[in-house]
Amino acid sequence: MLSVAFVDRTGSGLWEAVSVLYFSYVAGLSLAQIGTLVAVSGAVGIAGAPIGGRIADRLPLTRVLIGLQMLRALAAFALLTTDNFVLLLLFASVGSFGDRSANVLTKLYAARIAGPERVRYQAVSRTVANAGWAVGGLAAAGALAIGSASAYEWLLAGNALSFLGSALITALCAEPRTPSRTVARSGDPATPRGASPWRDRRYLTFVATETVLFLDDAVFKVGLPLWTVHATDAPHGLVPLLMVINNVMVVGLQVPLARFGATTTAARRLLLPLSATFALAGVAIAASAAPGAALATTFLVAATVVFTLAEIVHATISWELSIALAPDDAQGAYLGVHGLAQSVERSVGPLAVTAAIATGPAGWITFGTIIAATCLMQHRLVRPRPTRARLSVPSITVSEH
Repeated sequence: MLSVAFVDRTGSGLWEAVSVLYFSYVAGLSLAQIGTLVAVSGAVGIAGAPIGGRIADRLPLTRVLIGLQMLRALAAFALLTTDNFVLLLLFASVGSFGDRSANVLTKLYAARIAGPERVRYQAVSRTVANAGWAVGGLAAAGALAIGSASAYEWLLAGNALSFLGSALITALCAEPRTPSRTVARSGDPATPRGASPWRDRRYLTFVATETVLFLDDAVFKVGLPLWTVHATDAPHGLVPLLMVINNVMVVGLQVPLARFGATTTAARRLLLPLSATFALAGVAIAASAAPGAALATTFLVAATVVFTLAEIVHATISWELSIALAPDDAQGAYLGVHGLAQSVERSVGPLAVTAAIATGPAGWITFGTIIAATCLMQHRLVRPRPTRARLSVPSITVSEH
């Protein structure tokens, strides 16, 4: 599965950096059409997370994953066959649906196969994925230097082939054991099989707070580049360097820092320093508006480092709590709903950071403060619930296999 993560993300690194350019220069779409395509396909992708998770609770996980990888490959290859806007919109939407579904199912596989080591596994997986992304991004940069239509087409084809490769590797993976189920005796509180996350107010509130905490993604994709260019005296060439700092830190620190959130209690405790980190990051990026290239560069680098630390810590917390708060017999459905947080953030995140940019340094301080307050809210939300008195007759645990 680590090989799947590397191959998959290498393909994503090839394509995502040039996707807008492909639709513009190769497919000949207008800016309005490209914006519509990105928005609509992203909206369709939002549905992929909960639907994929629900399906995974009912069918063999590896087979569903293979099917989704094949779907993504077909959608990517189909983009090469036409420049018709309606067909491109359809194929991009299918690919987006498969992408969000596969992302949730890969996390579910990890949760089942890694067991108590799930936090460390997720950290290693995220490190490998970032390495793959960097490899793909470097290859895409080389293709951009060529600048021909065929170069863009080969990058898209490489992305499609990465999905086929991921499907082949997944076919070599064993089906993970599903969690055991508890059969209650007479007198036990009724617990319906396959609890629904849509009726779990606590989990839905948790997902809502997660949407806010994932805003660091929009900071790196939209906020820092635009702020650097339009609101600071830092050189424009600093922008790719900031992205490199982010990538290198994630690769180097994700695994070492994961040990501080290896249990549910530890992950919850990390929300307190994470709150302070987000607040400090907002202040640092606001301070980069100070006059002078050297001062602006210093604060932008500092903001990048602090935001990246927040990203790494939150990834560990999010992974552990999203599993810990889900019932064993409905992990797929719950993780699917949790996947909505990142999907929704992709839509609202750019709006949030552009609003911060428009309001200047005060906007970034407010931005960091809001995320910091959300950390404290989540810390209170996920506190342990009072334990009930044990019954005289113990429950019986029965494995599915």
